[in-house]
Amino acid sequence: MEILCYICKLKLSETDFLFSMNETKKTIKVAITGAAGNLGNLLAQEMKEREVKLNLLFHDKDVADNLKNDQAAISLFRIDLANPETLTDALRDVDVLVHFAGVLFKARPEKFLPVTNTVYFQNLLNVALRQGVKRVILISFPHVEGESNPENPASGTLCGNPRSVHARTRLEEEIHLFEYGKTGRFEAVSLRVGMVYGRGVLMIDAALWLARHRLLGVWKKPTYIHLISKVDFVNATIAAIEKPDIQGIFHIGDDGKQTLQQFLDDIAVAQGSPPPWRMPMLLILTAARCCEFISLLFNQKSPLTVDFIRIGCVSYYGDTRRMRRELLPELRYKTYMDGIELFNQNKESK
Repeated sequence: MEILCYICKLKLSETDFLFSMNETKKTIKVAITGAAGNLGNLLAQEMKEREVKLNLLFHDKDVADNLKNDQAAISLFRIDLANPETLTDALRDVDVLVHFAGVLFKARPEKFLPVTNTVYFQNLLNVALRQGVKRVILISFPHVEGESNPENPASGTLCGNPRSVHARTRLEEEIHLFEYGKTGRFEAVSLRVGMVYGRGVLMIDAALWLARHRLLGVWKKPTYIHLISKVDFVNATIAAIEKPDIQGIFHIGDDGKQTLQQFLDDIAVAQGSPPPWRMPMLLILTAARCCEFISLLFNQKSPLTVDFIRIGCVSYYGDTRRMRRELLPELRYKTYMDGIELFNQNKESK
């Protein structure tokens, strides 16, 4: 009898081990909100090459055509963050949720961002809790801590006092995220991402187009910016998705220390264009107000808003030591000058 019991225990142990191995090899399911947007699409394009299941969530704009082909690994969901019922199926059995979705390029953001960046995000978190999502990753930015620079970088606190409505409402999103995370039912992660550069990034493509046509201008006051190549941004985000026991605030940026003016000068010259004009702030603000007025008049997107200028004029730089320890020990491009090829359409790297 003792021998029989011993054999049974061995069989049970073997079964437990095999079950554990199967669990380890389980294909994770990742949901991406704003998957039709610029950065959401970048992540989705890279993730589709990995052994994961993707739920791609979008609202008005459709996802890229090549993301519609793999129906076994990719599921598409047209959702409305104002209506939590549209999120239920999209978050069913999801392991990791990455949140990009937001409203940009619209006039008078102070009127809608307190709803779209806070109320809608709470709707998403409530459904994520009900559906048992294990990790929620919010794509944020260093501006939420207010002004920072390489000598005094943003440190990863929730006590910032930012000037712009974009940064204030994103900070409110972070606060909600970590309050929900205290329930212990999911791991809360905020990736505070510097400016992502490379061809295919909307803001960079627009700046290069304006530079080619001698229309690119920037204010005179030097403004520090923290940069990250699109390659390293995607790699850091994938690490935040796949690595175990990840939670908290991570600043995502490279090793470079530069101003916005220096960066724009260099990337313009690298493609054979003149550097941007140095313009008085009053002229730039007037252009932003005109864009917003025309946007309201014709119910179109506004490529420039006063709040964009307000957030753009603030220097920002994050402490990336935690990113290096836990997410991305080695960068592909340590500075934007190392990654200058990413601005050349014919030499772009994967």
